[in-house]
Amino acid sequence: MTPIALTIAGSDSSGGAGIQADLKTFSALGVYGATVLTALTAQNTQGVAAIHDVPPDFIAAQIDAVFSDLDIAAVKIGMVGRAAAVEAVARGLIRHKAKNVVLDPVMVASTGATLIARDAVDALRRLLIPRALLVTPNLPEAAALTGGSLARNEREMESQAREILSLGARYVLIKGGHGKGEEVVDLLIGQGETVRFGGKRIATRNTHGTGCTLAAAIAAGLAKGGDAAAGLVTGRDLVAAVRQAKTYVTAAIAAADQLNVGRGHGPLHHFHAQWSRS
Repeated sequence: MTPIALTIAGSDSSGGAGIQADLKTFSALGVYGATVLTALTAQNTQGVAAIHDVPPDFIAAQIDAVFSDLDIAAVKIGMVGRAAAVEAVARGLIRHKAKNVVLDPVMVASTGATLIARDAVDALRRLLIPRALLVTPNLPEAAALTGGSLARNEREMESQAREILSLGARYVLIKGGHGKGEEVVDLLIGQGETVRFGGKRIATRNTHGTGCTLAAAIAAGLAKGGDAAAGLVTGRDLVAAVRQAKTYVTAAIAAADQLNVGRGHGPLHHFHAQWSRS
């Protein structure tokens, strides 16, 4: 059976993040991608010029259309900028008994633009985090979700991850890319042991869409899992999906400077493996 993953997110008109990055990631990793648009953004590598929110009833209509026909094995959620949109997404997940939900709590673009209203943060906490298999906050997002300050070390990262875990998610992957030092550390926290993923920081300004890409890659890995369609994903399956996703994203960042896109923070090279063979 063809593995299918759904992305529920905003559109990035420059193609580096959001729905566009998710679809590129799904395709690069051998997964068919479906979409539900939550917002349209007018943006490029230098900034976000405008945001047009999709009405909640149309978000619901997209969710119903996709789930009524396609066998969705995993769902990646990105930008959901308004509380009403969060509510529409949450109701849709419940209505269709969505499995393997990976929530990337997108709040700020890499260029610094705010992508979520204040009331939507509370809605994320109440309505979407409890329905997520995995939540993937970066350091600023983890601080916003917990009401704390930016984590300065792995101990503080784990503490904030466990606060988010207490909201109802099964796992939290807190990402250390916004930290300092030569090593970038991500921590996967569940009910059991903490799994540490460390890697060398890659010197490039072309990191636009990194968070979207990682969450989409994890969702793709879950969709390809043997029992994903039945929702039977184990902790071991998730660790494997995260590890494979990080390998993919690291290679996409390392190859990012091969592209010449825009004059600001450019995108990752989502098709680094495919284009190198062409």
